Amino acid sequence: MKLKCLIIDDEPIARKLIQEYMEEIDFLELAGLAENPLKATTLINNMDVDLIFLDINMPKMNGMEFLRSVSNLPMVIMTTAYGQYALDGFELAVVDYLVKPFSLERFLKACLKAFELKSLKESKSVAQKTDAGHFYVKCDGKIEKIVYDELVYVEAMANYVILHTMNDKLVVYLTIKGILGKLPAEQFLQVHKSYIVNTQKINTIEGNMLHLGNTKITMGLNYANSVMERILKHRFIKR
Repeated sequence: MKLKCLIIDDEPIARKLIQEYMEEIDFLELAGLAENPLKATTLINNMDVDLIFLDINMPKMNGMEFLRSVSNLPMVIMTTAYGQYALDGFELAVVDYLVKPFSLERFLKACLKAFELKSLKESKSVAQKTDAGHFYVKCDGKIEKIVYDELVYVEAMANYVILHTMNDKLVVYLTIKGILGKLPAEQFLQVHKSYIVNTQKINTIEGNMLHLGNTKITMGLNYANSVMERILKHRFIKR
């Protein structure tokens, strides 16, 4: 996951420094630059922006006025030489408040806060989507309903995946990574680079083999430890 970022600052040197810092952090992606909030409004409305780096002291409209006047803004990190506005910033729910000059380490700390907030929001969104207990996929020109409890495992096949349900097999134009993000994490687990399994369907674990009814799936070496911990944690009764 990457955060698409917008820099709003009237100082070219300040914009350049933030850009250079962003290039050092792999989960940040530059979406746009603006010299003042008025120019930024169009960018925000027309682009998918996750995070704004916002200066305070700018001509025409300062950063605080912008925060108070615009609703439904993306996440905001203040980047300013004026520390006295920190309390006002946090009251307006900014993610963090960076006082210039700030180091790369301090910049990274602020960005990690934003990344964690975005991840939390997306996980909640996925959880809400999975409340219905099913999802839909396009297969052979039809829209098919897949019930989570009936999906036994997913098998990767190039740019496709095979959905093995209790009664059928469906070939869908998706990657295994793409479908993993849509499945409820508490129920489905990737056990191999080519397989995702419904943990509720695992009957037996034999060495590195998982038995799902009559099907046997090998756990990948890079997945085995996390798979065993996830499946057996709080459920394994010892003598």
